This record gives sequence, C-alpha cells and structure tokens, in this order.
Amino acid sequence: MLSATEIKRGTVLKMDGELYLVVDYQHVTPGNWRGMVQAKLKSMKQGSIVQKRFRSTDKIEDVFLEHRTMEYLYKDGENYCFMDTENYEQLLLPKEAVADAMPYMTLNSQANIAFYEGKALSVELPTSVSLKIVETDPGMKGDTVVNVYKAAKVETGLIVKVPLFITNGEVIKVDTRTGEFLGRE
Repeated sequence: MLSATEIKRGTVLKMDGELYLVVDYQHVTPGNWRGMVQAKLKSMKQGSIVQKRFRSTDKIEDVFLEHRTMEYLYKDGENYCFMDTENYEQLLLPKEAVADAMPYMTLNSQANIAFYEGKALSVELPTSVSLKIVETDPGMKGDTVVNVYKAAKVETGLIVKVPLFITNGEVIKVDTRTGEFLGRE
C-alpha cells in the first residue's frame, strides 16, 4: 500500500478492481485546509482519463508490474508478435496493448513491455527513436522563412513535421512522447 503523497508519474494503482496509470499529479496544500493530492489517472482497461483527489492520509494499492525487454518481429492480423530477448519466447500482443507505441517501432526494434498477471499492459519506448523518411515533398528554393515545416512520412507510417531541407531517404530522430522532429541522425 502506498500513501497518497508517495504516488508519482508512471505508477500503476489498483482502485475499484481496475488498474490506473498516474499520468500527472500535484500535491496541493490550500491555505488552512489539509493537504491533498490531485491526480490525473488513465484507465488501463478503457484508456479514458479521470481526475481523482486523494487526502494525504489515504492508502492506495500499488501494483507490481513485471518488465521484459522484447523485440518486435511482425504484425499478424490485429496482433503484434514480440519475442522475449532472454528466453526467445514469442508472444502475440493485442493491438489495444501496443497501439500507442507502434508508430515508433520498426521491425526488430526493442521495447520494454510491462506485464500484470501475465497480461501485457503497456509498451515503454526510449525517449527518441531513429526513423527513415520514405515520402516527403521537396523543399522549394526561396522558402527560407524561419521555422517552416512540411509533412514527412516515415517507414512506420507516422507523419512528422520536418524542416524544408529534409529529403527522402534521410534518417531522423523523433521524440516518442510528442511525435516531434528532433534532428537528423
């Protein structure tokens, strides 16, 4: 059990028989009231975001997650096949569990996958990944206005806004948290 003041971003909590991921939290001490923790929680089952307020004395059940490094092998219909890098066991993970991470994953790339009671919950990616541009419009000569961007499609199908000088075939770094262009590789 955790005290409400001990929760932090990324913690998984169990409330009312359902798992929630702490997206954001804030410890609030308003004037002469008692302290409280205002938390933004994401339901792991439905994907919806809820706001929850805890008293600082509340006890919350935290969840032990098993983390495994797995390699993405291929897509099989609506499922994605991953291989455990330690024991080479292959698992088909449902689209719901990995959908947010797939635009940043190429074949044979590795990710840290969180499991709860043998069921995959989420995919934890590195903060940036390198992706190859497969389709973008050429930059026009004379378009030198500061901070002008164009759309570029990368090998995974993700559309990223890139500067005008980027061309087809280049490898770029993309922030996995925001989907923004970080630079050339």
